[in-house]
Amino acid sequence: MARLLLIEDDLTIRTPLLRALRERGHAVAAASTALDGLRDALDDRPDLVVLDLGLPDLDGGELLRMLRAVSSVPVIVATARDDEAEIVRMLDAGADDYLVKPFTAAQLDARARAVLRRSAGDPATDPVLVVGGLRIDPRARQVTLDGAPVELTPREFDLLHHLAGRPGQVVTKRELLTEVWRIPYGGADKTVDVHLSWLRRKLGESAQEPRYLHTVRGVGVRLDAPGSAR
Repeated sequence: MARLLLIEDDLTIRTPLLRALRERGHAVAAASTALDGLRDALDDRPDLVVLDLGLPDLDGGELLRMLRAVSSVPVIVATARDDEAEIVRMLDAGADDYLVKPFTAAQLDARARAVLRRSAGDPATDPVLVVGGLRIDPRARQVTLDGAPVELTPREFDLLHHLAGRPGQVVTKRELLTEVWRIPYGGADKTVDVHLSWLRRKLGESAQEPRYLHTVRGVGVRLDAPGSAR
């Protein structure tokens, strides 16, 4: 039984969702304000948080940033805001998924189960990845380069981990947006370029002088150990 925390101020949405999610086997608590939700998330340590953005005391995006500063609890943003830039912003801020209202309890339940599966992981199927001097530990979410720690944001880590799982392969922006950002391919492909630029900087390289991250123009990006023959 998963323990969910629903942070939603609209009673007409909160009440039926609570009932439907409980009927699907979840233990669900609810909060109607951002500050109550933050307190409950820290005190009760739920398995997953479902977060509305339009809260009465604090914007849900700010609450997400506060949560991410102190907790790695999976978060699904569930909101009426359907602007692509907002979706990308929330995913970059650390949301694990984004669901646009109106949605059914069945849809939310399916998304919650998928996020919980991803966050649980399995040591047998999620091993430490080593590419050249890069060591990526998905369980600890830590990266070292030639033995020195590399501080990455959650999205930078997910991007590097995805690429490291396919060394030597060209990965398209479409795949990265779908698998790392969990959003459809479209105008948001620029966010991939921005994050690759940030990631290169932290790995001590550039697009002009790559060591690990090699752009294949018009196709995507490839992660290779330095000195790999191509």
